[in-house]
Amino acid sequence: MSIMVPSKTPALITPGQQALESALHQLNQAAEQLGLDDGLRTMLATPRRSLTVSVPVRREDGRMDVVQGFRVQHNVSRGPAKGGIRFHPSTDIHEVTALAMWMTWKCALVGIPYGGAKGGVAVDPTVLTTRELERLTRRYVNEILPLIGPEKDIPAPDVGTDEQTMAWIMDTYSVNAGYSVPGVVTGKPMTLGGSLGRAGATSRGVQIAALAALGRSPEGVTVAVQGFGKVGALAAQYLSDAGAKVVAVSDVTGAVHSARGLDVADLRAWVAETGGVTGYRHGDTLGHDELFELDVDVLVPAALEGVITEANAPRIRARLIVEGANGPTTPEADEILAANGTTIVPDILANAGGVIVSYLEWVQNMQAFSWSSNEVEVKLRDLMEGAFGEVKSLAAERGLTLRQAAHVIGVGRVAEAHQMRGLYP
Repeated sequence: MSIMVPSKTPALITPGQQALESALHQLNQAAEQLGLDDGLRTMLATPRRSLTVSVPVRREDGRMDVVQGFRVQHNVSRGPAKGGIRFHPSTDIHEVTALAMWMTWKCALVGIPYGGAKGGVAVDPTVLTTRELERLTRRYVNEILPLIGPEKDIPAPDVGTDEQTMAWIMDTYSVNAGYSVPGVVTGKPMTLGGSLGRAGATSRGVQIAALAALGRSPEGVTVAVQGFGKVGALAAQYLSDAGAKVVAVSDVTGAVHSARGLDVADLRAWVAETGGVTGYRHGDTLGHDELFELDVDVLVPAALEGVITEANAPRIRARLIVEGANGPTTPEADEILAANGTTIVPDILANAGGVIVSYLEWVQNMQAFSWSSNEVEVKLRDLMEGAFGEVKSLAAERGLTLRQAAHVIGVGRVAEAHQMRGLYP
């Protein structure tokens, strides 16, 4: 049985609908490999809970705007739901559902006892003042309050949110509870129970996955990073520190390139000062689309979903793609790249570092103790490298791509949990 979202006229398909179609396509492939029956496939394709809320925001000039917010718990068979909250104008229920589904497989793949969730608010945070953002965050949390909690659903930062956002969420939840509840979110400031190593965990995981996939010294390996933001900038830094040569990066303002290699630390300082990579004095201007077509060893898409498509996939020359973003490659592009011999380390493996260290932060909060940054990194590395080894082994054994193998493992573990628990009458 094939499960898909209702078909739309291509011109009317939103990025969120495209992401959900991609997620369901990947689930179908894994279900075929696993031989799952129709009922179990339907259960795995269907979110456990989906909530859409209206979020009124009082602006500084006194007027009131109303935006939409979402929280989706895709699956909780293996533990409490876990997933980030993003503030982005294009966020919709389809995108949030896809992201929650990917989080379910991701947690199962790396062996942490969580289910998948995701949240979002359809708003551009860059046009809001700090006080408006705080009011928006707190009102959104009040609307989704029945769903979240340290043993039910634990949010974290995502696109457009950060540790300050998590601090507001923790405080709002704690005020309603009547006592401090640090375990309700992860990715918090250290002073509120955050974990050492959490801030760069997703980027560190991308680096670990890239080095494992290379299977050789990174010295001199050329890298292009699409999305020089929260994940991409630090991933570039970590790869550069390991000896790779980052030759191109892009963000919403533009793209820069240097065949000699970019000074990533200097470029990060430039972005902190100016707000974007455009105009960087030690690099040449590059078109966004041109970055994908560079002759590099490694391409890291680290922005939003659906950026590698059947239109640009034939022109990609990188032999290795490491997905720092969620869902950056469409199924059509996957087929083209596989036929061209391109190896893709899929998102549910490559960017799992964030949820791994989120789990470690949550454990520390729940047990009221803390680990050193070295202990956190060792645990992160062990889980990432262990998961990569399992995926690589299964791919070789069954003749699958790394994405297909990763989904077979992740989906298989969730399906097994469903079967072991049974169906409450």
